[in-house]
Amino acid sequence: MIKYLSFSLSITFMSWIVGIMINLVLLKTAFYRQYLSNLMIIKNENISNKIGLKPFKWIIQHSFFKYFNPKLSIKKRIRPGELDHLRNEMTTAEIGHLIAFIFVMIFAFVMIFKGKFMFALIMTIVNILMNLYPSLLQQENKRRIDQFKNKMSSKILAI
Repeated sequence: MIKYLSFSLSITFMSWIVGIMINLVLLKTAFYRQYLSNLMIIKNENISNKIGLKPFKWIIQHSFFKYFNPKLSIKKRIRPGELDHLRNEMTTAEIGHLIAFIFVMIFAFVMIFKGKFMFALIMTIVNILMNLYPSLLQQENKRRIDQFKNKMSSKILAI
């Protein structure tokens, strides 16, 4: 069991590197700008709450994970002109985690085909916590930025 967990953590950390590398290639494509940058897996905020994104967000903010991507750390007040840059950074992190999620799921499916169901289950749980949830959290943050930008633009139009 410990062997499965340690391997799952290792493959997940390696998947982050794979996600970053593939994401760097995708960043330059029209597909990325047109589709991936506006991807929303969960469109309803209530569903996000039901799957536990709020507690997950709290864990990220109050643990060593907050140091993993310092570009996304908000310690100061964000000016409206910085919102697009912050959203782009979030999109990069989100897509990187989604790519990493798919990468690890390939390994999990291989374990299923080999009949190692417990190994596949542990790998999938670790993958969900380390790749899928961070990606969904980035999408939630992007949604909040978009809502804020819409409010600001409607206020500007009202003036």
